[in-house]
Amino acid sequence: MTNSAPSRLGELANLFFKLGVIGFGGPVAHIAMIEDEVVKRRQWLTREHFLDLLGATNLIPGPNSTEMAIHIGYIYAGWLGLIVSGVCFVLPAVLITGGFAWVYVAYGTLPQITPLLYGIKPAVLAIIINALWGLAKKAVKTRQLLAIAFAVALLTLLFKLNEVIALLIGGLLGMVWLHSGEKNDKPGDKANFLIASLSTGATLKASAVLATSVATASTVANVSLWQLGWFFLKVGSVLFGGGYLLVAFLQGELVQEYGWLTQQQLLDAIAIGQFTPGPVLSTATFIGYVIAGTPGAIVATIGIFLPSFVFVAALNPLIPRLRASSWTRAFLDAVNVSAVALMVVTTLQLGTATLTLPQAPFVDFLGLAIAIVSAILAIHFRINAAWLVFGSAFIGWVASLLGYTR
Repeated sequence: MTNSAPSRLGELANLFFKLGVIGFGGPVAHIAMIEDEVVKRRQWLTREHFLDLLGATNLIPGPNSTEMAIHIGYIYAGWLGLIVSGVCFVLPAVLITGGFAWVYVAYGTLPQITPLLYGIKPAVLAIIINALWGLAKKAVKTRQLLAIAFAVALLTLLFKLNEVIALLIGGLLGMVWLHSGEKNDKPGDKANFLIASLSTGATLKASAVLATSVATASTVANVSLWQLGWFFLKVGSVLFGGGYLLVAFLQGELVQEYGWLTQQQLLDAIAIGQFTPGPVLSTATFIGYVIAGTPGAIVATIGIFLPSFVFVAALNPLIPRLRASSWTRAFLDAVNVSAVALMVVTTLQLGTATLTLPQAPFVDFLGLAIAIVSAILAIHFRINAAWLVFGSAFIGWVASLLGYTR
């Protein structure tokens, strides 16, 4: 690990720009790739510290994978690292999405990259499984934590719980159950618990106020850059649940209430977000360009991502204090294992969608083969995720040339 600040910033820029380019598969896949790079390969963080960041990130609004990049940048290179890592991780998705938006506005169509995605998705599944195995070994420290993980996964599957609600249930259960075995509180425990409670409460109250202001904003006929930026700033400040909740905001506000987009434009924007790498929130770049050209794309992008930088800057210094308290340590351990449980649930859903067919033989054997080979290469030979993504994309392209369709 180098000591020079410019060297560290350069390392962060190179790493997170690369991850932004190959980051297909959504936040769970992004987090798996980040974990492989910063924990296994570079050893910038211990797996325990990484899990603490992951658990804390799940409890604040914004895109989890982007906030993990920002956390790591701040830890590794301070305030400049925070900015560099976040910007470099988001930038590839923004540039690619902006390019697609230009093509869309100019020609009225979207480029087709379905064959590439066909190959990439099974490889991403293997990358996630590789990361999950390592994270689970560290997160599941006791039988109680294993029971909490099962409970959170089961509740999520049965009742379709919101991710934040599931994490809070797991955390509170762990705080009561796990702390009951610890007899000696430190003098600062109550203060640390109060800090955690106040920060969580303030975040939730701010989210509720901002959500109300989004819902009650007045309809306008002409969209100014100020209105566009303010809308996406408010959305970025309350966006628990990731890309799926973003779709609900856009449908309810931009299409139905404001009329800034047509239904077809929204569907096309969502499609862009799904088949470009990096954070799905780069959909805002596409929408901003469609509504107000390049200035609109810039304003919308800054608006939706800026809150993540602010939240991480406020939260990161608190995490060591939360870990020092026996009460909040139990809460954080339970949140960490709950986050891994949610990742397992998501991986099962991704696997079902990626490797099954609606008709006989019901299993996509080529996709399954790509997933198995990628898993072996990642777990046993530790092949970098970038090579797995590019190699699998090539296989998907060749398969389409040979007439193979899913």
